[in-house]
Amino acid sequence: MATITFSNPEYKDKTVYAVAGSHTETILKLAKQNKIPIAFNCEDGNCGTCLIKVTHLTKNGPKGGPLTDKEQSVLKELGKLSGDEAEQMAVDDIPTRWRLACQMIVRDEDLVVEYGLT
Repeated sequence: MATITFSNPEYKDKTVYAVAGSHTETILKLAKQNKIPIAFNCEDGNCGTCLIKVTHLTKNGPKGGPLTDKEQSVLKELGKLSGDEAEQMAVDDIPTRWRLACQMIVRDEDLVVEYGLT
């Protein structure tokens, strides 16, 4: 089971438990279920409104899962991911700290998710 701590300077941190491995449980879905006010518009990875910064706390390395093509494109448009970083991530399987909450699937790892960063 994963623990996700949602952090925002305007709200008290909130830690929730998440069932990992469902392949449908996104960070945004988890936030909505727990009444955590992550901003969003499209819920489809096109707008970038749900930008989050992720810190992986699991000791055996991050498992954040690959970026979707949409997510890569939007993160590049927002200036949070360069082409070189995207290539390096593909080779070394190292996730970026910047993600879209509507696209990131919860894995079996502990995370701190900072939101409201726009």
